[in-house]
Amino acid sequence: MLTAHELFGFMSLDLSSQILEHAYESEKDSYRATVAAVAEARKLRAAFFERKPRTERHKDMVAMLAKPRLDAAASNLIRVWLMKKHMPMLADFLDALAVSHKDGIVDELPATVEDANLNQAIELLLGKYPREEVAVYLNAFYSMNDVSWINLKSLLESDPRLQFGS
Repeated sequence: MLTAHELFGFMSLDLSSQILEHAYESEKDSYRATVAAVAEARKLRAAFFERKPRTERHKDMVAMLAKPRLDAAASNLIRVWLMKKHMPMLADFLDALAVSHKDGIVDELPATVEDANLNQAIELLLGKYPREEVAVYLNAFYSMNDVSWINLKSLLESDPRLQFGS
């Protein structure tokens, strides 16, 4: 499925800006690490890059986070955003699948999930949360965890509600 840098490449500018704004306002360490990674990739000093107006800086950051070499920074930013801002969505998904967790964090995921349970969990998320945020979460869940749920992969590839730009 989509890697973190690909998610930044496909998600709307509005959502990617929300992710950066969340990090800027609430997750200073993650934000500074992301600024440093982007500045280094652009061969700039972070202090110089930070002097740019925030909207312009964020636009540049999104463009860079969509590149493969910044996948680790993009992954960290998405993880922090999901775990800190969208923990209820993570918990709802895992609860619907009857997967034991603590605040959306799982020690061990099952090797498979039933189609009916997965479909029900996705319907719950789409009924409760913005479609694009659900698509980011499910893609991140699939690519950032050691799961190979073929039915989730199939839905991510075929369900138009889980596609970007639709």
